[in-house]
Amino acid sequence: MTDSGSGSGSGSGSRHDPDHDAGAELGRSAWPEVGESVLAVPLGATEQHGPHLPLDTDTTIAADLARRLAARVPDVVVAPAVPYGASGEHAGFPGTLSIGTPALEHLLVELGRSADGFRGVVFVNGHGGNTEALRAAVRLLREEGRHVLAWAPSGPADDSHAGRTETSAMLHLRPDDVRLHVAAAGATAPLPELLDALREGGVGAVSANGVLGDPAGASAADGLRLLEAWADHLASAVRTWSGHGS
Repeated sequence: MTDSGSGSGSGSGSRHDPDHDAGAELGRSAWPEVGESVLAVPLGATEQHGPHLPLDTDTTIAADLARRLAARVPDVVVAPAVPYGASGEHAGFPGTLSIGTPALEHLLVELGRSADGFRGVVFVNGHGGNTEALRAAVRLLREEGRHVLAWAPSGPADDSHAGRTETSAMLHLRPDDVRLHVAAAGATAPLPELLDALREGGVGAVSANGVLGDPAGASAADGLRLLEAWADHLASAVRTWSGHGS
C-alpha cells in the first residue's frame, strides 16, 4: 500500500454494508439509469501476495473502498474494477500478470476521456506499482480540462505488501481465501530501504515468499477498522474535490 494523495481528515457518512448498494454500480446499471454522477474507478492488480493471500487482493480492496465511498458520498457510481496494472516487480512469481506502466497509462487516459458524461472521475488505486502511470494519466487528463482525482490508501512503511495490513483487510472481506496456515513474514525493513534492490531485481530479490512485512497478528476486526478509516479519508478527499462539502 502506498499513498498517492489521499485526503486528510475523517468524514462521518453511513456505515451500512457497501455490498448491498447495487444501485451505485455502473456494471449493474442500464444506460438510462446513469445520471450526471462522479465515477469511481477501482484500480487493482493481479499479482502475487505471498503464499497466503489471493492474487486479486489489490483489486478486491480497491473495489471495496470505492463501494464504501458510494455509501458515504451522494451521486458516486462505481465502475467495474481494472484488474491488471503495472506489476513488473512481481515477475517470477507464478500467477502475476502485468500490462506495464505505458499500457496502464494509456488505458487510464482513455477511460478518463470516455467518461465525458460524468461530473468527474476518481481513480481508487489499490496497488503502489500503478502510481507512476496514474500520476502521468491524471496530469494529462487535467491538462485537457477534465475533472480527475487519484487516491490511494496509506500504510506503514514496513508493511507494504501482503503483511498485517492487507491480510487484515482480506480477513474481513474474503476470509475463506486467506491461507493463514502458510502466512509468514518476508522482508520487514521499511520500503524506502528496499527500493534500490527492488528496482534492480524485483520483489524476489528481497523476499523469497513475496511478502514485504509480517502478517502475524492480522485480524478481521483490524481489517474492518482499516477499511472504514481509509473510506473516511477517501470520502473527505472526494467531498473537497467535488464540492460536496464536509
